[in-house]
Amino acid sequence: MSERTQQNRSAGQDQSPATKSGRRLAAQLAAKKAADARRKRNAWASGLAAVAVVGVLIGVFVTIGGGDDKPKNSADSTPSASAPAADEAGAPPAPQLPEGADPALGSKPTVTPGTGELKKLVVTPLIKGTGPAVQKGQNITTNYVGVFYKDGKEFDSSWKAGQPATFPIGVGQVIPGWDQGLVGVTVGSRVQLDIPGELAYGNDEAAAGGRPTGPLRFVVDVLAAQ
Repeated sequence: MSERTQQNRSAGQDQSPATKSGRRLAAQLAAKKAADARRKRNAWASGLAAVAVVGVLIGVFVTIGGGDDKPKNSADSTPSASAPAADEAGAPPAPQLPEGADPALGSKPTVTPGTGELKKLVVTPLIKGTGPAVQKGQNITTNYVGVFYKDGKEFDSSWKAGQPATFPIGVGQVIPGWDQGLVGVTVGSRVQLDIPGELAYGNDEAAAGGRPTGPLRFVVDVLAAQ
């Protein structure tokens, strides 16, 4: 038998049905492994997508849930601060003061009642700040205490929450006595606002809807304006 004939027979043996079947089986196994690998990659990618969606939903919840619930359109309201986490002793954290501010602004002031009949807005500087003057339309950050002018009984205070209040000034978002009394005050100042009822919540208890009526006294610390 010639060498070429032997080579042809060997080639014919390589193409036998058993060899072809083995190759088909190997190809099927390889295809199955590739399909399994694709399924694992797809499942991993789907898991990452689900985690990303959950993260977005949590972010949206925190953003919406952390907002201020109090109305913003009020010439009928003073600002109110939401409470941050208290320190280990349970006391509210000290406010962050502007650079160069009097350290007294770090403590809640004692507010006493007024005397006599209050007929107009009276602004009394208690601590003079060295920062820029507050301008109409700016957002200002303040700490404040509100009491009834006649007896000094406290009805509102940002110090209880331990967080200053930020709000636009001079644009009707707070009571007129605040809008008129705080524009022009310098940052870092503490001022006393004696406000007649008509520039606060009015004098009619029935119409005030539970808000304090009559003349009021506020002591306000202006911590920032921008």
